[in-house]
Amino acid sequence: FDPTFLTSARAAIAGLLGLALLLLFRQKRPERGDLLSLVIVALGVVVGFPLLTALALKHVTTAHSIIFVGLLPLATAIFGVLRGGDRPRPAFWLFSCIGSALVAGFALTQGVTASPVGDGLMLAAIIACGLGYAEGAALSRRLGGWQVICWALVLS
Repeated sequence: FDPTFLTSARAAIAGLLGLALLLLFRQKRPERGDLLSLVIVALGVVVGFPLLTALALKHVTTAHSIIFVGLLPLATAIFGVLRGGDRPRPAFWLFSCIGSALVAGFALTQGVTASPVGDGLMLAAIIACGLGYAEGAALSRRLGGWQVICWALVLS
């Protein structure tokens, strides 16, 4: 199946289910000021990560692509600081950087056989997902966690 079709179909089905939950539990609509954040969550988590990952898998193996997911905690933390004002402890930064360096080092050792296109798409997927996660976490303080993802699904 085409990655764009799969991403769209998955988002549409999940969006309908999300809308049903929001209506069933009579959740309030997000305020106008929350819409940009919800769009960022939708673009990062609902559309960006699945689509970019599916496109990357046309160029790299699943085993190779999963290595990049090890960078997701650091990407999320960086965006959490930039977008949400989070302040992780120094130990978190230390171990996140060590883990990410190991992931990057391993990926570089695979560089001879890996596809730069696939690697670039996976890196973009991780950046999109990290931004979406951090934005969703900040927004969940006002709307609630499951409500944020449901509204992001509806918007997508």
